[in-house]
Amino acid sequence: MTIEGAGSSVHGVALTERVIEMVRRDPGASVLSYRDIPWVEGARARPMAEDALAKAVFPSGRPLPPSLRAWLAFDTSLLERHEWFTPDGDFAPRPLDELVGDEMGEVWGAEFAWLAEHLSECFLLPGGSDSRRILAVTEPDTEGEYPVLALDVDDMPYLGLMYPGLDVHLADMVGLLDRVETESYTELIDHGTYGPRMRRHATQCFAGDAYVEFPFESSALYVQLHPEQGKKGRPARTRDA
Repeated sequence: MTIEGAGSSVHGVALTERVIEMVRRDPGASVLSYRDIPWVEGARARPMAEDALAKAVFPSGRPLPPSLRAWLAFDTSLLERHEWFTPDGDFAPRPLDELVGDEMGEVWGAEFAWLAEHLSECFLLPGGSDSRRILAVTEPDTEGEYPVLALDVDDMPYLGLMYPGLDVHLADMVGLLDRVETESYTELIDHGTYGPRMRRHATQCFAGDAYVEFPFESSALYVQLHPEQGKKGRPARTRDA
């Protein structure tokens, strides 16, 4: 996977502004090639009010990532359609198990109940067909960004790092990144530019692993959260669209 540009232009606000510049050219275009989800509802951007954005934080008190601030200054409609806000306009995160249950069914949600406290502020993002993309508010990386995870229950329940932040996720959605469709969800863990950010998130999210997969008891994170159980060792999961 590669991205054109250098230095700070491939991270954070600068990268997000590159995405916004491209979206402005055709705001009614679909985020996904296989599903009609327009970038901007009605092709007219609806920015968050400046005063509201200036004081906005997540319910936990954690700050918004720089990429999200830049995006909300441009438009709120895409995230509204992915249930980011309450009717009053406040942020409405969900614990991981609740989000999985809402998207995939209660049976699958129950499989992720052991992660509900660990990943308690999650937001749905566009992306995936049978899978989903989730912004998890955890410890920020060096760019102040939170990880975007891939959720997949096609074979066995799986959750793994896919992007180091909303900035890179948006860049991929708009086509700034060239990627091979058959590579694993976690391919950026070894990327020259994004690898360090991904590995930081791996430490914070999954006790050093890039993902967790059923049976979860075999993961390092399960052992960390439930030290009386567990052992490691699984192959990497490949991704769907």
